[in-house]
Amino acid sequence: MFGNLFKKRRYIFEDESTMVFDMDQTAGRYYDEAMKKLEIEAYEGDEMIVNMGPQHPSTHGVLRLELVLDGELVKKVTPYLGYLHRNFEKHAENTSYNEVIPFCDRLDYLASMNQDLAYALAVERLIGLNELPEKVEYARVLCCELNRIASHLVAVGTFGLDVGAFTPFLWAFRDREKILDLLEWLSGARMLYNYIWVGGLARDLPGGWLAKVREFLDYFEPKMVEFNKVLTSNHIFIERTAHVGILDPDVAVSYGCTGPVLRGSGVKFDLRKDEPYSYYDKFEFDVPVGDGQFGPLGSVLDRFVVRIQEITESVKIIRQALDGIEPFTDQDVKQAIPRRIRPAADAEMYVRSETPRGELGFLIRSDGSDVPSRVKARSPCFSNINVVDDLSRGGLLADLVIIIGSLDIVLGCIDR
Repeated sequence: MFGNLFKKRRYIFEDESTMVFDMDQTAGRYYDEAMKKLEIEAYEGDEMIVNMGPQHPSTHGVLRLELVLDGELVKKVTPYLGYLHRNFEKHAENTSYNEVIPFCDRLDYLASMNQDLAYALAVERLIGLNELPEKVEYARVLCCELNRIASHLVAVGTFGLDVGAFTPFLWAFRDREKILDLLEWLSGARMLYNYIWVGGLARDLPGGWLAKVREFLDYFEPKMVEFNKVLTSNHIFIERTAHVGILDPDVAVSYGCTGPVLRGSGVKFDLRKDEPYSYYDKFEFDVPVGDGQFGPLGSVLDRFVVRIQEITESVKIIRQALDGIEPFTDQDVKQAIPRRIRPAADAEMYVRSETPRGELGFLIRSDGSDVPSRVKARSPCFSNINVVDDLSRGGLLADLVIIIGSLDIVLGCIDR
């Protein structure tokens, strides 16, 4: 087939020593080109293979999507991961139990408090530490729900930007900064907090911090009403999103989707209600689910609205936690922290909690030393991103942008 391509053209060389012709490499190159041509020709019609990301702003991180397109129609989406090299699990298996917390911050760096709490709960149950001071439990809920609001503000703000609404994006980030200021005052860090420790907290609540949280809630609730008027109730926004990225409930469950992605499809599952941890069983709040009010159930609009409604429910929880913590403000938040963590040999524990993006689980196995022998993180974003192919097939390329935005992925959580 390629015989005529490899004739030795000796007549162009004056020196026999320069007549080396690497026929194997040349044959391999032409073979690869021929196979690639056959592969491309195997697709029907005028399909194209296009790479989206990892630098594309709408991939929300270092994610590469291989798209098979027929014009503007999406026929297949294949996500490729592994560009971040977080290596969380192997770091944790070479670090003492309490020193793993800063690595947890870097999983879902938009909701670090929630990551720290999940890991702390797993270690506490592994060593049998089941009772903590009331102040610690209430403070943990306060931190995690504030961080949940901040995380959802990023999700809904950037989603609006993906659709083409710029002003709500600015509003969401403006209010998020106020929450980050509160958490920075508490922990000393803007995003990676290292505040929730095994058995307690890194430091006590600063004087006046609880009053500032109340002040923020009073400011924030009217702002969310304004946000909903501008974006959520906007006719153009609804028309753009109500029929895009439909995720059926059975498909969501089969992929292992959790969090707002699952609840947007009408499945009412929230670990804070179904398997309460910390003090969540003491609070009254609802679990919002998608209702398909403006189109098919499970659209990107449903997932967006669920996050908006969860912000309101988090405000309810925070107000109840502020009332509950008041009788215990004099307690020591470090009194239950173990001086040394060394679980029994062959002890094993799996604990899961509800983060802003869904179910985060930690499996921890002990060999009797002060370093875990195995740490496994169950990422909600990893399961959620795998459904992108089902959601995108038959849609437009422009719809793929908002479908990714509706999944609200964080690559640090995926590439763990």
